[in-house]
Amino acid sequence: MKFTKKNLDTWDRAELFQHFINDMRCVMSMTVNIDITEFLQVIHDKKYKFYPAMIWVISSAVNCREELRMGYNEDGEVGTWDYISPYYTHFHQEDEKFVKLVIDYHSDFEAFYQQFIKDMQVYQTYRWFDQKNIPPNTFDVSCLPWLHYQSFDMHIFDSGLYIAPVITWGKYIKNESGRIIMPLSLNIHHAVADGYHLCRFFTDVENCLKKFSNLIQSVNHFD
Repeated sequence: MKFTKKNLDTWDRAELFQHFINDMRCVMSMTVNIDITEFLQVIHDKKYKFYPAMIWVISSAVNCREELRMGYNEDGEVGTWDYISPYYTHFHQEDEKFVKLVIDYHSDFEAFYQQFIKDMQVYQTYRWFDQKNIPPNTFDVSCLPWLHYQSFDMHIFDSGLYIAPVITWGKYIKNESGRIIMPLSLNIHHAVADGYHLCRFFTDVENCLKKFSNLIQSVNHFD
């Protein structure tokens, strides 16, 4: 992973960043119903698991944009990672406990998917935050598959400096038109993004869903 430090003297967002970090720390949140009809059909036809496939789509959308790949280096300096990986929540139904795991993002879906499946075996006894040595180039992602919600906010009560995306989705349902829709939520610090960037993320997700469906339709895969 590569980190590129921002020069606060030349960065065109430096003034805004410093304002929302130093003077008025705030996080923007938005939930949008996205259409996953074709995506869901493709992964069912190809026998992929929904959760890792959706994490890959979300990760691909996140990595499209510099504002979603921002973070801090070991010296506390702000900058951009060349890529950012999902730090995801996995829920164990058998004991109703979760575990937080990170998987290195890979632009190749099959490589990412197979690593995810292996990790589920390697870390099957892990709970909570048992996985250590979490890299700094991560973003938070989880799901609430039990409920089709209207909005969801994740407030992080640190010093107000966390600038990576926090992404969550809920239960998907069929609407009156027969389409499958799913609520998707993004929380992002205003220091690194504005409303325009917040909205653009959902368009990027829709585009990644379409690209995924077109790509996977030609792949032969069985668990």
